Amino acid sequence: MSESPTRIGFGMSSPGRNAAGQGAAEEPAEEKETLPPDAKIDLAKERAETGIDEVFTSLDAELVGLAPVKNRIREVAALLLVDRARGKFGLSTSRPNLHMSFTGSPGTGKTTVAMRMADMLHRLGYLRRGHLVSVTRDDLVGQYVGHTAPKTKEVLKRAMGGVLFIDEAYYLYRADNERDYGQESIEILLQVMENHREDLVVILAGYKDRMDSFFVSNPGMSSRIAHHIDFPDYTLDELEGIGKLMMQAEGYSFTPEAAKTFREYLDRRKGQPRFANARSVRNAIERARLRHASRMMTTDEAVGRDELTTLKPEDFLGSRVFTEANGETPSG
Repeated sequence: MSESPTRIGFGMSSPGRNAAGQGAAEEPAEEKETLPPDAKIDLAKERAETGIDEVFTSLDAELVGLAPVKNRIREVAALLLVDRARGKFGLSTSRPNLHMSFTGSPGTGKTTVAMRMADMLHRLGYLRRGHLVSVTRDDLVGQYVGHTAPKTKEVLKRAMGGVLFIDEAYYLYRADNERDYGQESIEILLQVMENHREDLVVILAGYKDRMDSFFVSNPGMSSRIAHHIDFPDYTLDELEGIGKLMMQAEGYSFTPEAAKTFREYLDRRKGQPRFANARSVRNAIERARLRHASRMMTTDEAVGRDELTTLKPEDFLGSRVFTEANGETPSG
């Protein structure tokens, strides 16, 4: 059995306690004045003071679509804002459990949303640091006896005060291997998620079907997850919009014909194996830039700004998505 989370030894003290775990009486918390029952609070002003609208603006700028995901984040923000307002009246409010599960295909924005979630929770006073620590099984599970606990505890120590994002979390549990050490890491995580939730939010991420199986096999973990958020695959229009945003960020543009070719590329690629949504869009643009650069280096004429920043249909038509469909030899 793993150690109790109160003895894990993160090298940090809980809020309101000193290193010995005793009340820090020498520095009493400043008592806040409670508003009278008939007072009014301007929630719009409270919201503006936190700066959380900057988080929402960043999300909208960075991620196309995902309306249900963004709505859930706004709901969490609203809950914490109302809790702050209630606190000013001296109304007791239990600290909400914000451990989450993000499910969806690769490239649907899960890590980006986790980063913005950490920032938002810090601005609202829920987390004291608001940073994101992103890990996988290899960062948590050791290869031999006595190796897993120190690795998991070190990750938790780094994540305290922020968000711990565990990608492909179902790989922590391997029922077919009795000698696997992932269960030890899960036990430590369970204890910390329960007893240190005032200083840590854990987000588990991965494919929905595999996460569902993981929770069935680990009911203790399932009971600690308060929010299950599904990230849908992007539509063709959304993928096209993502590509345009990426192009703008890199200072490139399409010719009208290239824009049509790019959309056709996305439509074909979307139905092929290992499609990864926004990641596949980025990869397509990167390879198109390579073909564009090669094309620029073969010209004998001087080139200007337009030539250096404009992608043409041939910069996409060299992709395997087109050449293999046409029975041609792929060019890369």
